[in-house]
Amino acid sequence: MDWLERMKNAMDYIETNLADNISYDDIAQIACCSTYHFQRMFPFITGITLSEYIRRRRLTLAAFELQTTDARVIDVAMKYGYQSPEAFARAFKNLHGIMPISARDKGVSLKAYPRMSFHISIKGDVEMNYRIEQRGAFDMFGVYGLVSQDLQTAFIDVPEFRKQCDEDGSVDLMNELLGRFGNTVLHAALYDHTGESFKYMVCYHLPKGLEVSERFTKLSVRALTWAIFPEPQCDLQKLWERIYTEWFPISGYEQVESSIRNVLWNARAYTG
Repeated sequence: MDWLERMKNAMDYIETNLADNISYDDIAQIACCSTYHFQRMFPFITGITLSEYIRRRRLTLAAFELQTTDARVIDVAMKYGYQSPEAFARAFKNLHGIMPISARDKGVSLKAYPRMSFHISIKGDVEMNYRIEQRGAFDMFGVYGLVSQDLQTAFIDVPEFRKQCDEDGSVDLMNELLGRFGNTVLHAALYDHTGESFKYMVCYHLPKGLEVSERFTKLSVRALTWAIFPEPQCDLQKLWERIYTEWFPISGYEQVESSIRNVLWNARAYTG
């Protein structure tokens, strides 16, 4: 219940400040977690990023205001954080499908995104198996691609990137350097998260003394505490959803902000 109350308070803060500056640091502090962890957790719980939710709520209120008052478009744009009428018009049209000035037309169709709320959902008695391990520092090497932070886009981009690594010979070359069979499963690392994208690397441990060409990127992982989740079915999308919506809220752990965020080991997920 404490987690639900913290999330409610965080949403209260967002609603109160839709017409003002919204600090991600303040939101995270209200939710009693780090800014990075809150931004990573939010889309897994809600299905959209924090920035997108705020954008939708602001444009929803802007549409209501244009419909029900005589406020000038430029004043509404400035009120909800847009520095120019042009930027506001683009965002408004992307969401509502019409220009802001047309919001006052009779019979016009607009979109309204309500305030988000959180509640307990009874999903059944399905346990999550996990263990906690301390691991020392290690190095990885591999090839990476940029992937969108949008979850729906990411779950399309990642399989396409892995297919590309198979087709361009990267996977075969890595296994050859490691003295492994060509079709042996490699690992994946997700790191360098920004507000828009992250790096997804197909990779493997770098053995001491092994020299690799400039074709590959080296990634150093510092000593961390790892939560390990077995996933025999390799349904990683569902696993990540359960980690963020079921495990993190009750575990007392947070995902650390470091040079490397997550590592997936074959059919096991390590989050650090």
